[in-house]
Amino acid sequence: MKGFVPAGSGGVAIHTLVLWNIDLTLLDVAKVTRAAYAEAFAAVTGRPLVQLPQLVGRTEPEIFFDALGRNGVSLRADGESERLLAPFGAEFATRLAARKDLLTTQGTLMPGAAEALRAVAALDGVVQSVLTGSSRPNAALKLRAFGLDRYLDLAVAGYAGSEPYPKGALLRATRLRAEEKYQASFAEKATIYVADSPRDVEAATIGGATSVAVASGRASSAELRDAGADLVLPDLVNPAPLLALITAAAPGRALQKFLLGSPQENPVDPAAVAVRKCPLRTFVVLVCR
Repeated sequence: MKGFVPAGSGGVAIHTLVLWNIDLTLLDVAKVTRAAYAEAFAAVTGRPLVQLPQLVGRTEPEIFFDALGRNGVSLRADGESERLLAPFGAEFATRLAARKDLLTTQGTLMPGAAEALRAVAALDGVVQSVLTGSSRPNAALKLRAFGLDRYLDLAVAGYAGSEPYPKGALLRATRLRAEEKYQASFAEKATIYVADSPRDVEAATIGGATSVAVASGRASSAELRDAGADLVLPDLVNPAPLLALITAAAPGRALQKFLLGSPQENPVDPAAVAVRKCPLRTFVVLVCR
């Protein structure tokens, strides 16, 4: 894929999938997005956008249907509102693309975001992508504007604005795409979702992923902890805890830590650890030299 920098060094088997939310986790382009949204809404519905719904943790289709109800557009049972979704999505993408030069002048990267992506990309055996409420064209536009797409494999990404799934189900679909491409299992702790809202934490739980919550959005650290996040960060300025979590998810690291502790705690050579299995149980044998 053009612009994609593979995670880690060449020849290392991929074993961990890191998915990133975009808005308020990696970047903030709300001002530009709101202007494009208002124009697209008026063009498609014939009504001005007087009241914009809550955006945090929601997908573009969810926001659109809420906006219809809040701005006096009938949500009839005959499917008329659903038929407006596709034209609106195309119009919204067109209006946002027309403002692409404003994304970096009126928007901003979240503190530490580019550095965190770069640091994760340097880890062996890790592939990064996105799981976002945005549509495919809008997500790609925002990431390219800030040069973040170079660290991400967008071919396996999950775009809730383009796919008819809630984020939790979309996370599972995204993981399956990545597993098919990389011929690896990203089950359970091998998939990590980095986002900023309690709804994203819930999506990680539903999707069977480890949740890393960054208090860079509207939710506080306490709210994110209460939502059940596995790791809560104040921002991405210091990515060390995130890198440690990703590294700990690598195959064999949990067993090695259990057996050996840190190098300071136990100097036993990892190469001297052997695991022997019998039909009933697993025996761990430490070979002393």
